[in-house]
Amino acid sequence: MTYRVVQWSTGNVGHHTVRLIARHPELELVGLWVHSPDKVGRDAGELVGIEPLGVTATDDVDALLSLRPDCVSYTATADLRPGEAIADMARILAAGVNVVSSSVVPLIYPPHVAPEMRRPLEEACRTGGSSCFTSGIDPGFANDLLPLALVGTCEYVDSVRVMEIVNYNTYDQPQVLFETMGFGQPLDATPLLLIPGVLGFAWGGVVRSIAQGLGVEIEELRESHERLPAPESIDLGFGVVEAGTTAALRFEVEGLVDGRPVVVLEHVTRLDDSLAPDWPQPVGHSGYRVIVSGNPNYTLDLQMMGDDGDHNTAGLVGTAGRIVNAIPAVCEAAPGLLSVHDLPLVALR
Repeated sequence: MTYRVVQWSTGNVGHHTVRLIARHPELELVGLWVHSPDKVGRDAGELVGIEPLGVTATDDVDALLSLRPDCVSYTATADLRPGEAIADMARILAAGVNVVSSSVVPLIYPPHVAPEMRRPLEEACRTGGSSCFTSGIDPGFANDLLPLALVGTCEYVDSVRVMEIVNYNTYDQPQVLFETMGFGQPLDATPLLLIPGVLGFAWGGVVRSIAQGLGVEIEELRESHERLPAPESIDLGFGVVEAGTTAALRFEVEGLVDGRPVVVLEHVTRLDDSLAPDWPQPVGHSGYRVIVSGNPNYTLDLQMMGDDGDHNTAGLVGTAGRIVNAIPAVCEAAPGLLSVHDLPLVALR
């Protein structure tokens, strides 16, 4: 069976999903939504640097839904507009169209999201008989799928720690890097990511998803973070981080069971490999780590590299691949909001 797919956006992730959809033997790209007026009317392939695909970009949502797609791949950035993104997806779902998304990341584990926030999506799924799956790499397969594979082989588990250890100096998304995460800001500034409650909101779904796999219930999410300054100015090519401003960030979201941290999400983010040498280091280069304390004890290190030689490209392609390759399974799933616990193993076609 071939599934008809509309791609929503051509940003950092959408740029790759267009290519993946076009080359997937079970998918057909039938439409492309774009935000920028200068992209409207252009061929989807041209916009992402591949061969023409015969699909013209548009900002007309009604026209795209009239194509009767089986699924919309929704990858528009939602960090600063979660309400708007949820409204977009609810409109799509209510029209009877399934959604895979990398945007509103707490939805990787829907029970984590407050009822009033997820209700529009749940009602839309009931109305349209449709399904919605949110994933990516982090939050996503690097810290919800991989740890579940490991703990499924254990006699017992005392704790699970999932880590991102990544140099972001080639992550060309200035709004996320400088505004959301606070790089280049004074050490005493409070960017969006570090407002109390935001870390738990964004990554608490990862913690609770792993906890479901362990059969335990998280009683409390506890946040912590620390920052270090740039010793000298760092020119990223898409912005400059001045000396003395934030250039390294480490944070944790701990999930407590019986008063102790049983599931821990940790990020170690640098803009230069030489920064914070005493913080956890990757094996080889940037990647992800899963540490299972139990019997057996496991440490799994995942290194990543795009075919252009950039680890951040690998993260974007992996995010796109996780949701695109899941489209057939999502289309065949029961209606509702889905998580990793609801899908079979997704493989490349």
